[in-house]
Amino acid sequence: MRFISVATEAQRLIHAYLESSGHGEDLEGPLLSPVKNNTTGELGKPLNRKSVYDDVVKRYGKNVGITIDGHGFCVHSLRATAATNVLAHQADIAKVQEWLGHANIATTGIHDKRRSRPEESPTFKVEY
Repeated sequence: MRFISVATEAQRLIHAYLESSGHGEDLEGPLLSPVKNNTTGELGKPLNRKSVYDDVVKRYGKNVGITIDGHGFCVHSLRATAATNVLAHQADIAKVQEWLGHANIATTGIHDKRRSRPEESPTFKVEY
């Protein structure tokens, strides 16, 4: 089992969600459970990972023009984006390695896409 830190704002939002969802006292239940289940009527089971990816992540990606066909939009690209963003904000790569659960720091380096960001190119550093 691996534990990761949760940002203070995320903790506040999770607490607010648990308060409003009515299942915050269920310490053994899933953190996120369906609010509506037309198939089984059960609400005490965890959200389905595939459903979250298909119905939430891909749907919102499509709404802004990001698709798997044109952009390689997948779970790994989301991980690479997260790694790149925290590294761009001066996170320690060894901590990012731990956060992503990589056995080898070289794998974490592969996820670091800062060099491929156009805004990081020397071309955009020149003022005319």
